[in-house]
Amino acid sequence: MSNKTSKKATLNMRQYGMMIMLIVVYVFFAILTGGKNLTPMNINNLIMQNGYVVILAVGMLLCVLTGNVDLGVGSVVATCGAVAGTLIVDFGVSTPLAMLAALAVGAAFGVFVGFFVSELEIPPFIVTLATMLMGRGLCYVILKAQTKGPLPASYNWIGTGFLPTIPVGGVDLICLVVAAVISVLIVLGEMTAVAPATQPGLPVAPAWQLIVKDAVIIGIVWFFFWKLANYNGIPVVLVLMAILVGIYHFITTNTVAGRQVYAMGGNAKAARLSGINTKKVFFWVYANMGLLAAVAGIVLSARNQSATPKAGDSFEMDAIASCYIGGAATSGGVGTIIGAVVGAFIMGILNNGMSLAGYDTNIQKIVKGMVLLGAVTVDLVSKRKKG
Repeated sequence: MSNKTSKKATLNMRQYGMMIMLIVVYVFFAILTGGKNLTPMNINNLIMQNGYVVILAVGMLLCVLTGNVDLGVGSVVATCGAVAGTLIVDFGVSTPLAMLAALAVGAAFGVFVGFFVSELEIPPFIVTLATMLMGRGLCYVILKAQTKGPLPASYNWIGTGFLPTIPVGGVDLICLVVAAVISVLIVLGEMTAVAPATQPGLPVAPAWQLIVKDAVIIGIVWFFFWKLANYNGIPVVLVLMAILVGIYHFITTNTVAGRQVYAMGGNAKAARLSGINTKKVFFWVYANMGLLAAVAGIVLSARNQSATPKAGDSFEMDAIASCYIGGAATSGGVGTIIGAVVGAFIMGILNNGMSLAGYDTNIQKIVKGMVLLGAVTVDLVSKRKKG
């Protein structure tokens, strides 16, 4: 009984280790920059600047869970933004139709990859490397190596807009209400999760660990929403992120489709022998990645208020790094949507903090590469020790 309890407690600490890392990195840059990253404006920028990375990381996690990655998402992001921008600026197409066209192009890229990976069994690395080159070339062809803009306010709203506010005493009441609701849901969710484990014979994590964990998470929630309440309120892109994270968290934890993805990453051959249609899983995972890349392309072009040929450059690296930093295993089968989101924000805080501290982009790339290598090394070394 005691051994089981100890094992469960260790698992909890590892699961939320990335959350601790996020706090440590954020506090480090708060000290290094003299508190510049603590301002309400910077918190808002942190969310808006990393919205598309979070969206990509959510889709990329499903690819990583199968033991693979998608190298073409950055080019798909650029191409989808180019399609929307060109339709609006050159052809006067309405914002909804332009967005639908961008989503259709992203889905087409995903279906293209899914077909070659699932039906022809071409390694995903090769197929997505091809789409990275093809997508970037197509983007330049569509834009003719020019920037298309400015885009209309109705389009830019999804990347730069805010929800309506209710000012009370200089702060937005809606932000505070949302923070309170999230806090209640966290506590209720913990109580629901703990209740079955209280049965005799089942390991239960110490109460103090659960209390500390929830207190830290609720503290982070209130910190961010208090800062937003003192700025312009809740960004639209934050709502979009929350919806997507909620949907995919549910899919990966509570559906047959999600369990099949984990099963493939754990052992693809065993999954196939157990009756799982691995071709179908591969197809929908990569088709889904293309669709989410289109969403990220719309958000990015809306934030930039234009479509540019260089958009999405190296985004695939940020998305992949977010998954691994967030606890995903290189071999597949291990990782969570929440972990990928936390990993994305760790990458975002690193970028934001180093920019505020005056480090150039080359130094930022070195640091991000070291963090990624460190995360993967820790994962592999810990597995070898267990083995």
